[in-house]
Amino acid sequence: MSKERARRRAERLVVLEKEKAVRARRVARRNGVRTFRQKLTPRFGRNGRIYHRSRRERIGIAVVTLLAIAAVWTFIPELALRVILTALLVLAVPALVVVVLGRRA
Repeated sequence: MSKERARRRAERLVVLEKEKAVRARRVARRNGVRTFRQKLTPRFGRNGRIYHRSRRERIGIAVVTLLAIAAVWTFIPELALRVILTALLVLAVPALVVVVLGRRA
C-alpha cells in the first residue's frame, strides 16, 4: 500500500514539475514581450509630449516653411521646378530646424 502511494505521489510530482516548467516559460515569454514593447514605445517628456519645442517655435517653423513654398510657387514659372523645390523644402526643413534651433532634449 505504501509503495502504491509513493508511486502515485512521484507521478503527481512529475506532473507538477512539468506544469511549473510550462508556467515559468510563459512568464519568461510574457516578460520578454513586455520589455520588447517598452523598448519600442517612445519616451515622453515630463509633460507627456514627445516634441520639446514651444508653441511659438512650432508656429514660426510652419509659417517660414509656408512662406518659402508660397515664394517658390509665386516666382518660379515652371511647374516641374516648383514641384521639385517644394519637395526639397519639405524634406530639408526638419534638418534645418535641428541645425538652426538645436536639438533640445
